Amino acid sequence: MSLHDDAVLVLKGYEDQEELRQAYLDHLSAHPDGMWKACHAGHITASALVIDPSRGQVLLTLHKKLRMWLQMGGHCEPQDVSVAAAALREATEESGVAGLTLLPGGPVRLDRHPIPAPCHWHFDVQYAALAPHGAVETISDESLDVRWFAYDEVAGVADESVVRLLEATRARL
Repeated sequence: MSLHDDAVLVLKGYEDQEELRQAYLDHLSAHPDGMWKACHAGHITASALVIDPSRGQVLLTLHKKLRMWLQMGGHCEPQDVSVAAAALREATEESGVAGLTLLPGGPVRLDRHPIPAPCHWHFDVQYAALAPHGAVETISDESLDVRWFAYDEVAGVADESVVRLLEATRARL
């Protein structure tokens, strides 16, 4: 199964955000290359909020280019076998945390946001990744910093999309 086919199946199985979910499906239908950064009309990205429920904390990255605290995530790569695998790969690469596992149940949220030209949109499929006990983070080349934040600190450092992702993740827990 191609990554494009996997994304369509994942989105068809996602039961929330109906209008936005349909926009993702319409985009993939109109753009066979809609999984890849080269698709200038926009492309699917995969991200994961790294969370440690036992400590009531999330791990965020201070994105090097955007200079914003965000969940881990990024572009799909040809070696990714699924959107979930892409999200887990990105979370592991950007956090440095070994042994992350995705929260069962598929994506937690969808978030479409504009990006600078030449591309126009990221269609982000957002998961949550559970950190193992004693997780140790490492700053990646894509980050200025990575840091654990208590749930109630997130709204003070991150934008609304991260706050909504945290709320949806906590509801699923």
